[in-house]
Amino acid sequence: MTTLGGTIRFAQVLVQTGVLCAVLAAGASTLAFEEGAGKKKAEQVCAGCHGPAGNKPVMPDTPRLAGQHYDYLVQALAAYRKGSRQNPIMSAMAQPLTEQEIRELALYYSTQQGLTIKY
Repeated sequence: MTTLGGTIRFAQVLVQTGVLCAVLAAGASTLAFEEGAGKKKAEQVCAGCHGPAGNKPVMPDTPRLAGQHYDYLVQALAAYRKGSRQNPIMSAMAQPLTEQEIRELALYYSTQQGLTIKY
């Protein structure tokens, strides 16, 4: 009986492991960034004001995005989208963005060479 009980328990663990792997794979594919998606969106939408790679704003009061911290960019775009941060242009631009698009844009801009301070 011990052998049968052990076999049943092994089968249960195997099924649970398979289910867990399937759930993790599905979640990973949902969260995965499309390679170059942030860059593409930045070139199509954001470059008009923030310049190529977020480094050459067209207006003096438009910020450089290149080299900004990832977390800051995510937080700022999410705040514009929710309306807790107000700017007529940025609120309108951020409103249609999905959470994944916000993360992709933040990743793209945070990895661009921006202003740095050397000590």
